[in-house]
Amino acid sequence: MPKVYIRDSGLVHQLLNLNSIEGVLSNPVVGNSWEGFVIENILGTLPNYVKYSYYRTGAGAEIDLVLEVGNAEIWAIEIKQSSNPRVTKGFHSACEDLAPTRKYVIYNGTETYPLPEHVMAIGLKSMLQLLSEFFI
Repeated sequence: MPKVYIRDSGLVHQLLNLNSIEGVLSNPVVGNSWEGFVIENILGTLPNYVKYSYYRTGAGAEIDLVLEVGNAEIWAIEIKQSSNPRVTKGFHSACEDLAPTRKYVIYNGTETYPLPEHVMAIGLKSMLQLLSEFFI
């Protein structure tokens, strides 16, 4: 049977009968739920001309969300449900393929700070603010 992906985290929580934050955080679906929640919030703020996609190679190089703004900007966004985010070798390898102009890891914290190899760790609220200012 093929896997089914539901991007609406509220629907996922309801289907799994997760009625509290403790229930969500202790469930194995928490990472995928967070990823879907982040993606839906970002896509809801983007103007229609921004192209978005997911990138994955057969070798496992992966970027959770790629934003393309014309020919000038490519943003690589990794999403981690962690208070101490780290990006994987697969993310860096995918970035070598796509040569993004900006690289972010969105995590469940509030601080914005640099990570190795020109990646910025940023909370979801700050990312949404950044996007709204960038696309004015």
